[in-house]
Amino acid sequence: MNSLHKMNALKREFINPPAEFSPLPFWFWNDELSAEEITGQIHDFHAKEVDGFVIHPRMGLPRSMPYLSEPYMELVELAVTEANKLGMRVILYDEGMYPSGSACGMVVKENIDYASRGLQMKEYPCLVSGEPVRIPVELLSEENLVSALAVRKLSGGEIDAESTLVLRPEEDSIRFAPSLSGDWSVLLFIETPSKGTIRGVHPGQDDGEYDTPLAADLLNPDAVQTFIRLTHETYYKKLSRFFGTTVIAMFTDEPDLLGRCHLKGLKPWTRGFMNEYLKGGSREQDLAVLWFETGETTAMIREAYETVIRNRLARTYYKALADWCEAHGIGLTGHPAASNDIGLLEHFHIPGQDVVWRYVAPEAGKAVTGMHSTMGKCSSDSARHRGKRRNMNESFGVCGIEGGWSLSADNMKWYLDWLFVRGVNLIVPHAFYYSISGERRDERPPDVGPNNIWWQDYAQFARYIKRMSWLMTDGRNGAETAVIAGFAELPWRIVKPLYEGQFEFNYLEESLLCSSTECKDGILSIAGYRYKAVLVEDGKRLTPDSWRMLQTFAEQGGLVIELSDDAQITNDIGQVQVCHEEEIPELLERTLGKDTHLEPAADYIRISQATKNGILFYVIVNEGEVGYEGTLVMNRSGYTECWLPWTGGIQRARVEQSMEGQRLHISIERRGCLIIAVDPNIEQGGMECEPGEAVAIMELSTDWRVVKGLVSDELPALCSWTEWVGMKHYSGIVTYEKSFELNDPSAWADVKLDLGEAHELARLWVNGQEVGVRMWSPYVFDIGDYLKLGANELKVAVTNSLANLYDGKSYTSGLIGPVQLNGVRK
Repeated sequence: MNSLHKMNALKREFINPPAEFSPLPFWFWNDELSAEEITGQIHDFHAKEVDGFVIHPRMGLPRSMPYLSEPYMELVELAVTEANKLGMRVILYDEGMYPSGSACGMVVKENIDYASRGLQMKEYPCLVSGEPVRIPVELLSEENLVSALAVRKLSGGEIDAESTLVLRPEEDSIRFAPSLSGDWSVLLFIETPSKGTIRGVHPGQDDGEYDTPLAADLLNPDAVQTFIRLTHETYYKKLSRFFGTTVIAMFTDEPDLLGRCHLKGLKPWTRGFMNEYLKGGSREQDLAVLWFETGETTAMIREAYETVIRNRLARTYYKALADWCEAHGIGLTGHPAASNDIGLLEHFHIPGQDVVWRYVAPEAGKAVTGMHSTMGKCSSDSARHRGKRRNMNESFGVCGIEGGWSLSADNMKWYLDWLFVRGVNLIVPHAFYYSISGERRDERPPDVGPNNIWWQDYAQFARYIKRMSWLMTDGRNGAETAVIAGFAELPWRIVKPLYEGQFEFNYLEESLLCSSTECKDGILSIAGYRYKAVLVEDGKRLTPDSWRMLQTFAEQGGLVIELSDDAQITNDIGQVQVCHEEEIPELLERTLGKDTHLEPAADYIRISQATKNGILFYVIVNEGEVGYEGTLVMNRSGYTECWLPWTGGIQRARVEQSMEGQRLHISIERRGCLIIAVDPNIEQGGMECEPGEAVAIMELSTDWRVVKGLVSDELPALCSWTEWVGMKHYSGIVTYEKSFELNDPSAWADVKLDLGEAHELARLWVNGQEVGVRMWSPYVFDIGDYLKLGANELKVAVTNSLANLYDGKSYTSGLIGPVQLNGVRK
């Protein structure tokens, strides 16, 4: 296929992407279920171009239909069969409700020994006199003594680790006589049931209620196999004919080793774990440091314990699930509990993470600061380096700015762009609710689908998600910089200036640095990615093997930059050490050059370069609150187009050749995403003319009418309808109308109506013809084709947030303005 044909083929797929790139929403089955309602909702999804779903059993299922019972499974089969008829895809959710691993308590009901377990520390202070003490070891039948230690206390929370003694029980007691002066305590370490639970699906099974299901011991392989038999095998028995076709994956959701609401002060543990703990390089004496500080070695000792725990969880739980899924023709997807648990994604066929609780958000720098700001690239970079085609994010759960139903379409668009530019290519919206009756409406809201104000126009979201997911699949990004990541540590401080300066990078797990990368001629290669620079934050965490690999890399000419607050270099391998992360972009540009830069600079613009079928795509996202106008300078040349993913529109770019490369004027509105497509095998040709500058044609902020049924009321001025009598907590639609005269529409080009401020969805008609809907600022519409000479009629229907009705809020609502007609004089 020649280059022009490749470009055209990609354009066709971009405009109408395959259904496999559809959003796959959590579908909360949370009420009494019926075949008719299930079928109807599936067809409603499909009509909005949502071509799949995750069946998620949720709080509210009646006890008359027990989780995984035959009546329940018959409805699951019905849903999957209907999806199959429509060419939709289904992911099965492995729990009722979450966290995963307990089969809604059935694992523990089958065998009480499979309940979650933890390590408890009990402290017994010794007398100051130094007299021997005898401490009886009193255990419940389900408890085991793991260790007894004597520690010398330096303060309430610190011990002298060098003085720690291992004690052995004698006749069901521990005897100890301090031989050194000081404040001594005897510590007993007892393996005990954690009493942790999960949130179940039936009434009475939520946190703290009378029938809350007990969490299972996920470090116990027998408990995990019981979970698989009760859950996975039940689904396979009923749906085997759909596995690998309609059913594409099983979703496991943030398994919790201790369970929710567990006994306080426990550390994850399981029966017989002591030997594995010691084989991992720890000493029995180190158990005390899991609770007490001991100076500089504290972090290292705790990390050694956490590493052994994580490795066991990966083996007993994630690998067991992945092996079962692979053997049955589907993939394992979902996500671990923490935002930076990149190491636990190893066994996922579709690694994932979740944007929830507004830990990431447009405000307060949350997009690029803090642990949670790493989660987008946690899943995408795991997939990149492990050869996984897709990576997933469960998005929007409890992400409203004030919780409840305050999530806006504006914020949903921001979250989507935040994920896509970081490489996520499978979106699982949280959630579409089967029912919002009664308390269901307030269970981790909002519904982001059928029961929200944007459902009528949701196909626009679905198409956008498909286009961007398609674009970020089956290609490679342009990163030449790797940032070393730990098993559960993704540095965010060192990458903040990279985001703000449009420097692309990928997180590279330290375990892969030594096991899966090739170092040759100053380039680290893995899975098709080639890195010329490596960034290290907190180098003390790296192993000697990692430093040796980086030394080889540096000796061959690779650039290693270490960010450290410590002026003393622990491992001098030829790296460049910096104390301030802001120094790093200049070092990278001086050594590697830079593929793109913006004039003027803008720290809220993100750029990711993807190469797909030989075509270069620059994904440009505005994460800020104002539009951007400027020049993109690219050091690549070729035929260039602007692709508009929200509408599917494609425009030839206005490009100027210069010594620096191609210069392209770009305009990215607030909440905007622009794709620049460059075919390096075709010349650009002549440059199109710049459009003229827009000017105000007329002000339209006065003389609006509010339509109520058949009656129109004149508005003295545009303002929030929450100021109107009886409308403080109203959620719904208010329609505004206005007439105006236009004497010479033919004198103007590129005519746009700017509604100014509106809250929240604004649908516009001009002279009786629907122009479209805008769901976030700027509320600007192209209306030149709808205008006529003389009298013109505008109608604007504004829909506000459901939070006013459901949460008792009084958010600004309606058409606020100022409203203005703008255009370019011909």
